[in-house]
Amino acid sequence: MATTTMNIPAAGTNNKDIEQLAIDTVRVLSADAVQKANSGHPGTPMGIAPMGHTLWAKFMRYNPKNPDWSNRDRFVLSAGHACMLQYSYLYLTGYELTLEDIKQFRQLHSKTAGHPEYGLTPGIEITTGPLGQGFANGIGMAVAQKYLAARYNKPGFPIFDYNIYAICSDGDMMEGISSEAASFAGHLGLGNIIYFYDDNHISIEGATDITFKEDTGKRFEAYGWHVQTVEDGNDLAALEAAVKKAKAETSRPSLIKVRTHIAFGSPNKVDTAGAHGSPLGADEVKLVKKNFGFDPEQSFVVPEKVLEYYRNIGAKGQDLEKQWNDLFEKYQQQYPDLAVECRLTMAGKKPEGWEKKIPTFQQSDGKEGKLSTRVASGKVLNSIAGTLPFVIGGAADLAPSTETNLKDYASFSMEHPEGRNFHFGVREHSMGAILNGMAVTKGFTPYGATFLIFSDYMRPPIRLASIMKINPIFIYTHDSIGLGEDGTTHQPVEQLACLRSIPNMTVIRPADANETALAWKIALQHQGGPVALVLTRQNVTIFDKSAYKSEGDATKGAYIISEPDRAPEVILIATGSEVELALQAQAKLKDAGIAARVVSMPSWEIFEKQDEAYKQRVLPKGLKKRLAIEAASPMGWHKYITDEGDMLGMVRFGESAPAADLFKEFGFTVDNVVAKAKALMGK
Repeated sequence: MATTTMNIPAAGTNNKDIEQLAIDTVRVLSADAVQKANSGHPGTPMGIAPMGHTLWAKFMRYNPKNPDWSNRDRFVLSAGHACMLQYSYLYLTGYELTLEDIKQFRQLHSKTAGHPEYGLTPGIEITTGPLGQGFANGIGMAVAQKYLAARYNKPGFPIFDYNIYAICSDGDMMEGISSEAASFAGHLGLGNIIYFYDDNHISIEGATDITFKEDTGKRFEAYGWHVQTVEDGNDLAALEAAVKKAKAETSRPSLIKVRTHIAFGSPNKVDTAGAHGSPLGADEVKLVKKNFGFDPEQSFVVPEKVLEYYRNIGAKGQDLEKQWNDLFEKYQQQYPDLAVECRLTMAGKKPEGWEKKIPTFQQSDGKEGKLSTRVASGKVLNSIAGTLPFVIGGAADLAPSTETNLKDYASFSMEHPEGRNFHFGVREHSMGAILNGMAVTKGFTPYGATFLIFSDYMRPPIRLASIMKINPIFIYTHDSIGLGEDGTTHQPVEQLACLRSIPNMTVIRPADANETALAWKIALQHQGGPVALVLTRQNVTIFDKSAYKSEGDATKGAYIISEPDRAPEVILIATGSEVELALQAQAKLKDAGIAARVVSMPSWEIFEKQDEAYKQRVLPKGLKKRLAIEAASPMGWHKYITDEGDMLGMVRFGESAPAADLFKEFGFTVDNVVAKAKALMGK
């Protein structure tokens, strides 16, 4: 589609510096797009356009013709509401985005959504919008770069030496996740981070000082960051000098605090809350254009020399990538094995045969034939670690409890960037977002662990991972009242239902050690969204399937773990630790003359992806006497138990007591399961 361009009228513009004209073009383009959409945030992109120009024109390495170039600098717009800034620079520098796409800002099926969306628009590194998420995502990207550099860089071969740039807002700084993530980054000395802080003093409700008066610079210094202040956000020389100093500081992350003016160039809306989240208004947009020397009657105008200026800058990226490719060819000659692995990693692939490292468990592997699924998970993780170097992660101060420590590897630190164990601290929210930042780096499969109850603290990054269809692995242990004495505050009830309700989320609650091993295989092969492994604290039996008439396994999401000797009259469906209970009840029902099928259903989502014939084999439409057993909220189970079925679940919070006492208290006993099954049969 043709690009709309024009020559700026001579009056007042002949002497205008090309850089200033370029910046003002972005301001006007942003105001026009928001006005046409009659929705959006015009003020921030107008205020921060000089920051964007400084990064896109002066410092960042990128190739618009290959947005996935492995050694590109990453840009995160944590202030995602200012996305017209990013769309403008993507279009102007030559990414696969047209002026027509800009005109379709915030419209159905356009590439220019109301906040940046990963996978929708070429050049968008990660989905941002919920404030603070991008701030933490960038730290995950920085961790990934440090790990890549430690593994592959050699003297004379800086294969991975990119930086992470971001623009953050007052709102980002207010969100608690930013504090968590900033503390983590400062502790690790991530000197590849350079963040601009847009200090415009305005929020939706008014001036930020109605709620926010802290000295942000001192706060970040306390976190261990290198902090600079630029007093005038329009001072290009000062912005450039600050970035140069930040690049020179390689042992600390950098924050550049920049005093800006929201809706700069708008005569009546500058420095007002009204310019934050609403269009300026048609008349005010005309005044903005007049202020910057543009024709007030024309919209979406991009001067030819501005487009040529930015396209020439973008074109330099092809040369940068070519130089990098030439360097990599020489690297390959000297380090052939590493180069082969590196190419595989950059392609997002895993080494052949890694699945063979997944162990199979026997009853002799556990105490009295029992093993908790969290312990089984730890054994699987350590078995595959040597073959899969980009499976890295840790826990929110719970590695011993979640069994997520990689025993043969160091902890990631300033001194050991090759380390694979991450100590996220008691920071579940930022842990999730940092994992997302790692997960958008090709080749990485990051994992993060905490108790299932604390998945509540990381719900925003779980949701964003699902929106982006990226593949971090969330490990949630202590999955039910079975954790025991810690009581109601630590016993999850509604969490499974909440996680299962999230589109693109795959939840797996394995019943024993071997289902746990298969759960890991599924998680590591999965594409299209995050996976949550939900694991027990208490020991559960390692099933000897030869003792049962079984069909299939956990890779189908649900399968017949035990078929009766004759046609089943009732189906017992269970997940996790409750599968053992269902099997015990099956035996007792047999003694009572009732034939019960037992279905283990570790993952609703995977089961739903099976063909109809398989689903009918496991849960036939004609067999409507069904009892679901899960120590969690019954919400959602109606789909599988039918109108003639029943559900044994948790309809209130737990208690503080030993696990055995709690299961008895809440009816998770063989006798109660048998009684409920008989009731379904009218007996």
